[in-house]
Amino acid sequence: MAEDYYKTLGVPRTASIDEIKKAYKKLAKKYHPDLNKSPDATEKFKEINAAASVLGDQKKREAYDRFGSAGEGFAAGGGGFGFSDFGGFAGMGAENVDIDELFERFFGGSSFGGFSFGGANRGRRRQRRGSDLVYELEVSLEEAAGGVPKTVTIPRMEKCHECNGSGAATEDSIRECSECGGSGMMQRTQRIAFGTFTTTSTCSRCKGSGKVITSPCKTCHSRGRVEKVRKIDVKIPAGVDNGHRLRIQGEGEAGEHGTQPGDLYIAVRVSPHRIFERRGSDIYAELPVSFATAATGGEIEVPTLDGKATLKIPPGTQGNTVFRMAGKGIPDLDTGEKGDENIKVTVAVPEKLTKKQHELLREFEKEEKKEGKGLFGRVF
Repeated sequence: MAEDYYKTLGVPRTASIDEIKKAYKKLAKKYHPDLNKSPDATEKFKEINAAASVLGDQKKREAYDRFGSAGEGFAAGGGGFGFSDFGGFAGMGAENVDIDELFERFFGGSSFGGFSFGGANRGRRRQRRGSDLVYELEVSLEEAAGGVPKTVTIPRMEKCHECNGSGAATEDSIRECSECGGSGMMQRTQRIAFGTFTTTSTCSRCKGSGKVITSPCKTCHSRGRVEKVRKIDVKIPAGVDNGHRLRIQGEGEAGEHGTQPGDLYIAVRVSPHRIFERRGSDIYAELPVSFATAATGGEIEVPTLDGKATLKIPPGTQGNTVFRMAGKGIPDLDTGEKGDENIKVTVAVPEKLTKKQHELLREFEKEEKKEGKGLFGRVF
């Protein structure tokens, strides 16, 4: 046997016709020269086709199994098909579609004796909806906490109001495509190993719309869309954080020829704050208090996200003590429940003392020693 067709398709000699078809489909997709640009792809594709043309035919397969040959003319070119049969598919713009979509263009709507090779014929190409747009918006921590209205300026493609998105000067200038008969698709039928092979591709004249414009709109030049700069009002909800995206439906770019527009996404970025650090719904700050206030107690004025507030410092407060101010943080985006503000106090030691301050502190130290409350007395 000059060539093992079972080995070529990667199936056992006991393989059913469905297993052969499945293997053939997989390999044809892998090695089709319009998809695979390796130097040996064309030859490999011919070998696969030759094997399928024999093993896919019951009589040829029986002869092949008995004699190692299926008779004269059974190989590629004698009932099968080769790379030359696919010449019409070159230059279809493979860079604009993914592999699966391109493969469906090659084999869409085809059948091998009832076996679907690329899915059912999808018919006329659908016009694409408009593209989604993303706008990055920076807000302050105060704005993120309380919510704020904003106006953003968006450059985008909008539906041409002169032709209402049709791209035509008048309705009468929109005609059915004569190439595809208004279907938007072109078909080509061939006989191959498993029966009839039908390929479906987008009509090159009407680009799949099924219509042609004889008199284009002078404003949009048949595109159906024009470039505009639009101001859009946006409501930033209370509680947003870095990375949040707000979706505004229908405010993206217009779709092709009056189809659905895309959406606008507002990507929020909260700018760093000069005082507070945010952790979820809570905020944190560090403030100094005087030695006298920490020792004797008192009240200090502290900043919040919505103004000033008074914080009570109890006598004997130690450095790095954290005070929690309930409900002074940022609201939860979902529940609206506010977090807390956390103030860590540090005891500020004066760098310079007046003579009287120096004397009073010395006197304070003497009193502590007398009562055994000095620093070293506590340590040792």
